[in-house]
Amino acid sequence: MQRHPNLIPLSHEHKTLLFVCRYLKSDAAAYEGYPLDAASKMQYMVKVFQETMVPHIQKEDHLFEQCRGHVSEIDTYIDELVEEHRIISGMYSALVDSVDVVAGMDQLARALEEHIRKEERVVFERIQELLPDVINRIRLTDG
Repeated sequence: MQRHPNLIPLSHEHKTLLFVCRYLKSDAAAYEGYPLDAASKMQYMVKVFQETMVPHIQKEDHLFEQCRGHVSEIDTYIDELVEEHRIISGMYSALVDSVDVVAGMDQLARALEEHIRKEERVVFERIQELLPDVINRIRLTDG
């Protein structure tokens, strides 16, 4: 199914975040211009979380707020995603005190990747199918 235009800004941000996931994994391949040492990865991750992830979660919270209460299946998905946001945010916060930052970033990257794939492949598809009127009213901008 093609992504609804009002969800495209979130999908664009997901693409950015999926790159971050690949980069933060412990078995990451070298990317041109992206150093692979732990300190550089951590610095990049902090920048992306502050500039992209925090506003992204706020947009999704707005989407979820609008979608909640119409279809129980969607409400269940929203509950799962909100809990995953909480867990991922906690993993991010825990990295500051982590004994093994490389392993922590790897775990965070894998959890975030799984979460994004669920949103894109399952939840957004079901929201588009089951709540077209709600989606038509939502405005999520890229900036």
